[in-house]
Amino acid sequence: MDSVLIAVMAYDRFVAICHPLHYATIVSLRVCVLLVGGPWVFSCFVSLIHTLLMARLVFCGTNELPHYFCDLTPLLRLSCTDTSVNQIFVLFVAGMVIATPLVCILASYARIIVAIVKVPSAGGRKKAFSTCSSHLSVVALFYGTTIGVYLCPSSVRTAVKEKASAVMYTAVTPMLNPFIYSLRNRDLNGALRKLVSKKIGSSS
Repeated sequence: MDSVLIAVMAYDRFVAICHPLHYATIVSLRVCVLLVGGPWVFSCFVSLIHTLLMARLVFCGTNELPHYFCDLTPLLRLSCTDTSVNQIFVLFVAGMVIATPLVCILASYARIIVAIVKVPSAGGRKKAFSTCSSHLSVVALFYGTTIGVYLCPSSVRTAVKEKASAVMYTAVTPMLNPFIYSLRNRDLNGALRKLVSKKIGSSS
């Protein structure tokens, strides 16, 4: 769901920068409801299939999961039955909900960059780039870690790396979102400058 919502935000940036005069028409209330509700419905459907596929497995031996939540990949390792169907579905869904939105994001930003380059004033280009910088930071954090967890070969993955990556995309990235998206807020920037200057003054 997060992956698709990040792609939706890229589409929103694309429309706002490339078609500013038609923004209210293109991104109508009905479209917003579809773009936000669609990922929720889709993620619930995918989760239901994962749950049904997991219910057919048999777990024997230790039930201790070397993870901080019941993620699919470490959970499948505990099964003593054939998990090939589950693993194929994990790869299929990962490719669909990670790779496809990422391609859409890259395509949106390619169009955005072309549109920004055509802006005659340097101030206009700077303002357009600044509106995208916060979203690009979230894209890098989120996709960098999820690709490492779900699309990298199992031979290069370890339990420690999986846990670290999972913490990044399930906890750290959501916690950083309010801060990242507020970086362009003048009040926040002023408060950060005051805080830094106080720290420097106290240390000296």
